[in-house]
Amino acid sequence: MVDSLEHGAGGNRLDWPTLPLAVRAAVEARLGDRVVRAETQNGGFSPALAARLTLAGGDTVFVKAGSGAHNADTARMYRQEARVVSALPGAVPTPRFRWTFDHDDWVVLAFDDGAVRPPHVPADRPWSARPPRLPWRADERDRVLAALTDLGRSLTPAPAGVPVSDLSDDQGLTGFRDLARDGHERLAEAYPWVASRLDLLAGYESRWPAAAAGDTLLHGDLRADNMLLTPERVLFVDWPAAVRGVAWFDLVAFLPSLAMQGGGDPEAIVRDHPLTAGADPADVTAGIAAVAGYFVSASLRPAPPALPRIREFQRAQALPALDWLRRRAA
Repeated sequence: MVDSLEHGAGGNRLDWPTLPLAVRAAVEARLGDRVVRAETQNGGFSPALAARLTLAGGDTVFVKAGSGAHNADTARMYRQEARVVSALPGAVPTPRFRWTFDHDDWVVLAFDDGAVRPPHVPADRPWSARPPRLPWRADERDRVLAALTDLGRSLTPAPAGVPVSDLSDDQGLTGFRDLARDGHERLAEAYPWVASRLDLLAGYESRWPAAAAGDTLLHGDLRADNMLLTPERVLFVDWPAAVRGVAWFDLVAFLPSLAMQGGGDPEAIVRDHPLTAGADPADVTAGIAAVAGYFVSASLRPAPPALPRIREFQRAQALPALDWLRRRAA
């Protein structure tokens, strides 16, 4: 049984009526219509608003809104996401970005509603856009893995003008090296295998900056709650962590959450997946070590008040990542 945490739903989402009146009024002014219904989308760990808004005229739109008062990183992440999605090529499978604005310490973004039937789809054809079912079903997993291949190929070389940094600059993927340098009083209790092999794991991870170099625009934070399945394609949403690097990183970074949510053996997937075909096995191991080290190190930190279950979620991904790394290190 997969609980709400492993579904990627561990946050405390704001609802539309709880936003300040001035922010709601500004949203309606930008939309040019009155909001008559709001459906909160509860996936993810952010305390911000994520809601499908229905307008008096019948249009629907997806809106995200967050304030630094709820989470210090929200405004920074939303502004970066707006910069990224406004520059993405139109062919990228993600809902169309409409606009963004700041209001006091609030940042608001609006997107097309992915659940709206496209004009080319006949009215009598069923249409929906939803996250994958969890635990993962094999057919939906395979759709996503194929879509990742197409996404990586379409974003190589990385499109000019998308404001992202390089994955080879570490991007915080230094967890094992940080623990080897600084230690942690709970490491041996929480992760005994890591504590007993820390120098080895830090050595694998030290190869990562060289392995990470590449010219693919990557999503950087793929999980089931950042995907929508439509009858025609997979949409990838939430792009604030986009980065430029080696083409297979999105796949490798996604697989611990896939395994956590019942999606199968990561090693079997990378063995057969087109994105890792021909990749240096030592580079892939370095990538797994970088991802595992991130989850281990992050899970040991105190949880931010607005994200009370984020460390549990990171540990839930650290465990399959470590199991995968242990097998490759054997």
